[in-house]
Amino acid sequence: MRIFLALLLTLLTINLSAMTIKSIDYVGMVHISKPVALRMLEFSVGDDVDIETIDESIKKYFKQGYFDDVWAEFDDGKLTFHFKEKAIISKIELKGWKESDKDILETVVQIKKGSLYDKKKLQAAKKRIQEAIAQSGKIDSVVEVEEEILDNGSIKVTFIVNEGEEIVIQKIDYSGVLGLDSDLFNDVIANKEKQFMGWFWGRNDGEMKLLDLSYDPLRIRDLYMQYGYLDAKVDEPFTRVNFDHYTAEMSYQIEEGEVYTISGISINQLKQVIDEDKIKEIVSLEVGEPFNIKTFREDAEKVKTLIADLSYAFVQVVPDLKKNKDDNTVEVVFKITPGDKVKIRNVVISGNNRTLDRIIRRELYLGPGDMYSLTDLKDSRNSLGRLGFFDGNTIEEKRVDNSTMDLVVKVKEAPTGNIQLGGGYGSYGGLLVTVAVNDRNIWGSGIDMGVQVEKSETSQNYSFNISNSRLNDSDFSGNFSIFKSFYEYNDYSVDSQGLSFGVGHRFTRYISGYLGYSFSDNSYSDVTIDPEELDPRYFESYSKSSVIVNVKFDNTDDYYLPREGYTMSQSFENAGVGGDADFLKSRTNFAKFTGLEEYIGFDAIFRYKARFYYAEDTGYLPIADKFYMGGMGSVRGYESYSISPTEDRTDGSVARVGAKQTFSNNVEVSFPLVPKAKMRLVTYVDWGFIGDSSLSEYSRGGYGLGLEWFSPVGPIQLMFSQPLAEEEGDKTTAFEFSMGQRF
Repeated sequence: MRIFLALLLTLLTINLSAMTIKSIDYVGMVHISKPVALRMLEFSVGDDVDIETIDESIKKYFKQGYFDDVWAEFDDGKLTFHFKEKAIISKIELKGWKESDKDILETVVQIKKGSLYDKKKLQAAKKRIQEAIAQSGKIDSVVEVEEEILDNGSIKVTFIVNEGEEIVIQKIDYSGVLGLDSDLFNDVIANKEKQFMGWFWGRNDGEMKLLDLSYDPLRIRDLYMQYGYLDAKVDEPFTRVNFDHYTAEMSYQIEEGEVYTISGISINQLKQVIDEDKIKEIVSLEVGEPFNIKTFREDAEKVKTLIADLSYAFVQVVPDLKKNKDDNTVEVVFKITPGDKVKIRNVVISGNNRTLDRIIRRELYLGPGDMYSLTDLKDSRNSLGRLGFFDGNTIEEKRVDNSTMDLVVKVKEAPTGNIQLGGGYGSYGGLLVTVAVNDRNIWGSGIDMGVQVEKSETSQNYSFNISNSRLNDSDFSGNFSIFKSFYEYNDYSVDSQGLSFGVGHRFTRYISGYLGYSFSDNSYSDVTIDPEELDPRYFESYSKSSVIVNVKFDNTDDYYLPREGYTMSQSFENAGVGGDADFLKSRTNFAKFTGLEEYIGFDAIFRYKARFYYAEDTGYLPIADKFYMGGMGSVRGYESYSISPTEDRTDGSVARVGAKQTFSNNVEVSFPLVPKAKMRLVTYVDWGFIGDSSLSEYSRGGYGLGLEWFSPVGPIQLMFSQPLAEEEGDKTTAFEFSMGQRF
């Protein structure tokens, strides 16, 4: 019987080896089209095949990863492949960790809706989640994968996460530290020893960051090299973890070596393109001083910029150190490979669905046919940022050949046309509401036009303005505005209306000037003060005709949220060119912006703003044209225009009569709160001085927290303040908000 069966199998094999394919069909195949499937076969209709060839075809289909099972049937020359498709994942959820974070699904889970169900990929995602949690310093995390088959046959996958415990570093020891103070290490390392009240802002909470463990020794070594210790060695930290209490102790072994001083600075140019003395002029390192790796890097970058500004776009500056261990000196060598001079072939604009190309091109300092300049490239980016039309911009350099490149300007449009809301609440004016319809880039033309209505229980203000920062794409600008306002004070009311217009000119990339004219007519009503109590001229109706001259410097990198640069402006207003008012005003404004990410590891921004205003009475300085403090823009925590010198009245009350000089300044630090929502937290301290003959007559301050939010309808500021140096009779406020203003 066994011999008979063996003979039968042999005959069947011989028969199968001679199978002729008359047709090929597919059943249950969705993810691969029939033409593609046929091309994957090593045979076609009419060929003779054996069972091994068909088996190889089945394996090839299965390897595509779309199927749970593949098999074939052969009947009278008809070959049919059957497929059992894998199920589709229609829903993916995270529970217990980053539940609403879509970025985590993309970067960590890496499984998208509509992808095929694959157990291996689910296990890989589970492992990535565990690793991501571990990198934040938590251990013993558990991740379970729950699968649910839905009614339509698709699968819902839920990753159920039970986060582990955080490891807290209780103690860090440093062995071998002699030349430096180990307290300096805390400024550079990520894993720090827990401090008392570590939960408080600015203190170290001691939470271990596993991802940074391997980088902290490099950070310490880099710090040593900033003090000239070129031979410093820092070993990986030895870590002892107490898993019962989830605490840890760490120890570093350090060999400092000797401090190296600079014996010489030399320039090695592969091709002479610039006088070496000009390079040495910008180098900050000095012979005879200890070597500093940070200054060394900064010098290399300055040298690169200097050469790149000569059109050598592909210049390479390779710094080299020649150490002499015998006398602990080092020669600093800058090896410069300039390459060829590069010309701009073309400038391509993309991403501007609304803003016209010419509005963008006129802000660029590089165009087709221009020679390359790195400084011009950076200034172009900043100039686009100062427009306030875009959420962001990049300028990509695309190399065509050794002497030619294209620039690709990519912008992301920001909402410039919006309905602005603002206001606040005070004990005097009640609820203040501001509504404005404004577009800083109407029809994508770069023209700013707006209408504003402001109303409270005691005031009304209506205005219209239109301005063009680049008339006919030139360096000239122009503006026109009209307004009507009404303010009701305790003892009088003021009704004003007027207009202003002017022309400006951009002198350099950062400096612009302005010459304008303003006229207003102001009348008083409902005056309840006896003229004998105060200067009777305070409440006389008057007209004001004035000329305004202004000069401004601005090299910031963004309109709404600058992270570098500063602004400074000086203006003079001379009233008396006709009209009743006769005075001279000076307004000085300054602001400095510094991004702190380089120093503290996240996108914090430091801001300092200061204002000094001075008025000289050359004939008649109306009370409405004097200076007042309070509110956003000067001292938060006090009502707008509520801080000023006063004069006593016969009934024992006081009247605010304004001042001839005032100085206020603000210190702010802005932190990212919800980066995806473009929401930031700001802390601030304001302080101001005001008076007639001296700034020391009145002094007030305020501090608080605020929310800065780039909402879909424009930038919004919510400020919660507390006054400082408050005195009886002061008008304070705890909350203010505005929209559409620069942060």
